[in-house]
Amino acid sequence: MEEAFMAMLSHLLHLQNSLDPTSTIFSSSSASTSSPSPTTPSSLLSSSSAAPLLFFTLASLLSFLSVARSSSSSQSQSPSPPPPLPDGDYSVASFRALANDHIWALDAPLRDARWRSLYGLSYPVFTTVVEKLQPFIAASNLSLPADYAVAMVLSRLAHGCSAKTLASRYSLDPYLISKITNMVTRLLATKLYPEFIKIPVGKRRLIETTQGFEELTSLPNICGAVDSTPVKLRRRTKLNPRNIYNSKYGYDAVLLQVVADHKKIFWDVCVKAPGGEEDSSHFRDSLLYKRLTSGDIVWEKVINVRGHHVRPYIVGDWCYPLLSFLMTPFSPNGSGSPPENLFDGMLMKGRSVVVEAIGLLKARWKILQSLNVGVNHAPQTIVACCVLHNLCQIAREPEPELWKDPDEAGSPARVLESERQFYYYGQSLRQALADDLHQRLSSR
Repeated sequence: MEEAFMAMLSHLLHLQNSLDPTSTIFSSSSASTSSPSPTTPSSLLSSSSAAPLLFFTLASLLSFLSVARSSSSSQSQSPSPPPPLPDGDYSVASFRALANDHIWALDAPLRDARWRSLYGLSYPVFTTVVEKLQPFIAASNLSLPADYAVAMVLSRLAHGCSAKTLASRYSLDPYLISKITNMVTRLLATKLYPEFIKIPVGKRRLIETTQGFEELTSLPNICGAVDSTPVKLRRRTKLNPRNIYNSKYGYDAVLLQVVADHKKIFWDVCVKAPGGEEDSSHFRDSLLYKRLTSGDIVWEKVINVRGHHVRPYIVGDWCYPLLSFLMTPFSPNGSGSPPENLFDGMLMKGRSVVVEAIGLLKARWKILQSLNVGVNHAPQTIVACCVLHNLCQIAREPEPELWKDPDEAGSPARVLESERQFYYYGQSLRQALADDLHQRLSSR
């Protein structure tokens, strides 16, 4: 019993003795020798005085309340989670306590929300990344645990911290932070890229992708949407007197080109151009363009539209050339015929998925809003973030508010002489798709 209850019980004993000295509750040794028989509850209840009855009534009530209170207190305290980690503690021991002890004391939504706030993705996705990179990190003889190193780099990518800021936070040398960042992003960009960024050539995924775009646009056989975005460099580059890294938005950047499916998952990523290069030039310099023009990529899903054999194609804006495998709008300002304007509207609706995918990419991995790595390490850092983006999309992670790039105002791409054959067939194909779309939607 609690001390307060024992004190109250003692007071009641004294009160009972003062009210009825002839009956005692707890007999002393001297009293037991003089009393002919021991005092029992029945004798107290049969006493002529009301004091014993009053005492037992109050004592029973207080005993019940004490037991109930202690029981409820133990029940409320038993499932309490461990105390939160102190803010600002980024040691290995603190991370280990969070990862091994604290993480399972939280409900899954709270656990994953906490992990996203620290590392940009939920705990299950984080463990997937660690498991896949663990063998390669172990082979590097890094002095830090693999999961701790991955967490450190993800924190930098998610929050955009510089190596110097992270070094002071983790009490490590900035050079070591840069070295670990380069290692982890290189592994993400090389070892995990083939697994999580794939062209949809398989029949099942291709059908799912084209059906997804058709539900969105009413256009058949779209398999992806292409777009480019400048990734701003925090430090201005002086590698070329013409400053080829200066983008049309006025800051130094490298150019990122991606192709996304209807679920905003990238299936091709290219970072080969400085920020001052045009989207069409970057596209023509990509491996994807070379594979499409050479016929290396063969999509088996072929449909017939007004006598045209239509293979799967990607869509882009007027900054890209019109080709048989790349459909672009008729007009950037809506000055075409009704079928052409309808086609343009639907095509741009399909293209919107890649714009949103880029917005999600830069919102999740804030380092891409102002890249604070050397220009030589910029491509692998960007590709690593694209791999992580796909992991989040595949796992259906919550989508943050989109990052908004400035509106694009590029000029229509010119057609090269080597592309004439693809361009002429693309013209015929685009017109057939526009007329077919207009007829189908008008007859509804």
